[in-house]
Amino acid sequence: MMTSVQGIYREGRIELSEPPKDIHGPTPVIVTFLNGGGVDLRERGISEPQAAELRERFAAFADDWNSPEMDVYDNYDASKSKL
Repeated sequence: MMTSVQGIYREGRIELSEPPKDIHGPTPVIVTFLNGGGVDLRERGISEPQAAELRERFAAFADDWNSPEMDVYDNYDASKSKL
């Protein structure tokens, strides 16, 4: 099972934005440093008008995606194993 949690690297330490769920005691981790938090859309062949259209189209899903009922998918494998 893998669990992902965002955080910030600051002064040699990693500060997590939230405590990880279902993690108890010492646990191995892999840390991946992200580039500045953004995605270069031009590098991926997406223009500004195309990006605006995508944002507009995905906005219809925002309420559903952010609803508490969707939290089960944050850790799908663990939730499925409890069934």
